[in-house]
Amino acid sequence: MRWIAALGLVAVLAACGPSQEADRAAAQGVLHVLYDKPGQTLESGPTAIEGNIAVVDWTQGDMGGRALLQRHEGMWTLLLCSGDPLRTAEGLQGVGVPPAAAKTLARKLQEAEAGIAPQRLSRMATFRGVVRMDAHPAHGEKE
Repeated sequence: MRWIAALGLVAVLAACGPSQEADRAAAQGVLHVLYDKPGQTLESGPTAIEGNIAVVDWTQGDMGGRALLQRHEGMWTLLLCSGDPLRTAEGLQGVGVPPAAAKTLARKLQEAEAGIAPQRLSRMATFRGVVRMDAHPAHGEKE
């Protein structure tokens, strides 16, 4: 039931209009719906958005990484998780982000991460490889 209420919140935030803050909150909300656990809440952000593509930094306990999301019909969907490769234009292009958007996202994320503690950045770098989520059922639904 908790995820149903959270999905409703994400939908409301996504429908709030083109506000950058609403977009950030909605994109981060997807990760919270999927990964918050009792006693272990995900810490999300910073978030970089370019058009309908977002990169959200996250940490949870000793783990961390970055998530690539895409907005479709006003809703953010998690495409994949990775680590430091999502910080660079080359890494973003390697997972299918168009070159111009990849360059802008990498720059925006670098600016957003400027104030992040080095220890937290180190945890985000621990995610190895790429885990694609876009082949899975709709987020929040069980198979």
